[in-house]
Amino acid sequence: MMPASPLRRTVLRSFVLAAAMAAAAGMHPAQAAPTPAQIADFFRAVQMDDAGTVRSLLGKVDPNDVNPIGGEPALVLAVREGSMQVFDALLRYPGTNVDTPAMNGNTALMMAAFKHNQPAAEALIAKGAAVNRPGWTPLHYAAASGDNDIARLLLAHGARVDAQSPPASGKYTPLMMAAREGHQDSALFLLSQGADPQLKNSEGLTAAQIAQRADHGAIAAAIEQRVKSGR
Repeated sequence: MMPASPLRRTVLRSFVLAAAMAAAAGMHPAQAAPTPAQIADFFRAVQMDDAGTVRSLLGKVDPNDVNPIGGEPALVLAVREGSMQVFDALLRYPGTNVDTPAMNGNTALMMAAFKHNQPAAEALIAKGAAVNRPGWTPLHYAAASGDNDIARLLLAHGARVDAQSPPASGKYTPLMMAAREGHQDSALFLLSQGADPQLKNSEGLTAAQIAQRADHGAIAAAIEQRVKSGR
């Protein structure tokens, strides 16, 4: 048998390297598109916390694609449903982008903040999930759900305490969200972390005025007292 020519050896090495890189990403060269049945099975398994089925379909189904029903990528859906075994499998998969948003803009970290899922929030941040992003942020969601522990975690990793939602969504700060949703402890916590109570939303309302409009008079009074005391 004749030895391979230098050109042939170069081509073979290139093919082997490409195959190895594809395998590392959980894919195969010239991977076929998933069938509708595989996509349906994959997202059903995410909802049911069936990590075995999810692992068997990773590489066939892209976890960063959104579910045709609901518009959420697998990681956001797993956090929303509390599917923590699937969540762990997705985080371990090299092809998962932790910041892939749902069609409504929610990321997995935003969902973890809203769902009071601190272990998921910690795991996502450890994987590099964005704490700050344009518009709505995970801190808005922690404030809206009244979760001071996750708010503290986000602030410790550089979350902007006075981040504003998009103008079309009212230019709400996390403090305004806590006030609107009736979470006095969260509002006072954010104030203690430097939140500005004098900022106004797109309607020209401060956090105290937003609380008053939402019939949370005690929160409005507490915020106004902080403003008067200068603390």
